[in-house]
Amino acid sequence: MKWERGEFTIVDDREALDIELIYNFLSKYSYWAKNIPRDVVVKSLNHSLCFGLFKKHQQIGFGRVVTDRATFAYLADIFIVENYRGKELGKWLVECILKHPELQGLRRWMLSTADAQQLYHEFGFQPLHKPERFMEKHNPDIYLFS
Repeated sequence: MKWERGEFTIVDDREALDIELIYNFLSKYSYWAKNIPRDVVVKSLNHSLCFGLFKKHQQIGFGRVVTDRATFAYLADIFIVENYRGKELGKWLVECILKHPELQGLRRWMLSTADAQQLYHEFGFQPLHKPERFMEKHNPDIYLFS
């Protein structure tokens, strides 16, 4: 799939992705994947539905969905590089992801964010209705020991 808005394009073509940009952003600038090893990033891309946001041929944003494409999707690793923030490109990226034909009719979408609740709220995301039903196994320091 391909979406265009002025000089910007979003594609779901994994081959078009700038893996170094994604790896560098996640490992150095994200709070959720700090120090993530490159091979882990590559493996995550290979097992996800990925979306790249480009200005001409330069990648400036990214997002991925971990999904069975039938019942469940987890929205992950959404980012826009700093120089392009504040232009509603992140909002457009999420909008395109949620409209992707292979992600329609899902029973549940999930995500985790420390600072973008307002953005996701605009797309219908809410705090967990019954958080007592959800559990997690979380190792936030896993990449420190890789």
